[in-house]
Amino acid sequence: MITLSMPQIIRLHEKVIKRTGGSPGIRDEALLDWALMSPFQTYDGVELFPSTGAKIARITYSLIRNHPFNDGNKRIGTYVMMVLLDLNQIEIDIDDYEIINIGRGIASGSINDEQLAGLILRNIRKQTETGFLLHEEEGTYAAKAGNEYMSL
Repeated sequence: MITLSMPQIIRLHEKVIKRTGGSPGIRDEALLDWALMSPFQTYDGVELFPSTGAKIARITYSLIRNHPFNDGNKRIGTYVMMVLLDLNQIEIDIDDYEIINIGRGIASGSINDEQLAGLILRNIRKQTETGFLLHEEEGTYAAKAGNEYMSL
């Protein structure tokens, strides 16, 4: 799985806050580190989050739920989710409204990381890395449809 480093996440957060407003800065660096490392946990040699989608869901969930930043945790969590899906060549059918609801749902506790992983799996359009297709519609996916990616 291609992932992002802590400095890359911090830089993305700075850009998100600059573009959309809010209080900059990290509230708890240990919680940020935990969000990035928790998807790679094992128990008795078995990965707790074996699929790329499950790992991305765990990072997203941890960024939003653990509030490592002073502000913008839902925004950075969902943005990182879309960037990680893109970096790992996973295209999903999801619109901006659903992305907002993911952030709100995780923050309120109504969506957990397993439910998010299921949502990602159910909405995969194309996983170009393996050629796996669930939907045959062509075109770009939601992260690029209405939003322009900020460079890392």
